[in-house]
Amino acid sequence: MSRNVVETAMGAAVLAVAGLFLFYAYENSALKPVHGYAIEARFNSVDGLAAGNDVRIGGVKVGSVAALAVDPSDYRVVVHMTLASEIKLPEDTEASITGDGLLGGKYVKVDPGSASNLIPPKGRIEKTKDVVVLEQLLGRAIFMLTEN
Repeated sequence: MSRNVVETAMGAAVLAVAGLFLFYAYENSALKPVHGYAIEARFNSVDGLAAGNDVRIGGVKVGSVAALAVDPSDYRVVVHMTLASEIKLPEDTEASITGDGLLGGKYVKVDPGSASNLIPPKGRIEKTKDVVVLEQLLGRAIFMLTEN
């Protein structure tokens, strides 16, 4: 009977330690959602971008992608983002979609401008650059090589 109590206590201790590790990993990772204000940007192509991906300035996470939608009037992709409250972007800010290396995920790279007017909450980043799809670049390079 005492052996069952010891095994149960050890199992509970292992589960408690595993729970502490999970809590520590979550608190110290970039998985937590960003709370702040919403803005949007419009792109022709966002291949590989998904809700939950990062929004970064200079490689530092300052927000996250909240949602993606297609505007039925012009068929452009509307990227809804949430930025940290302390980040205020000038009107001439530029957004582009880039990736973490060849196999990494995509994120929105934000290059703040120098205008004195700021993008208001629920505003829009007007200057955007679409994602560069690696397969299309390889196809163009192969075509150019076989053409000669």
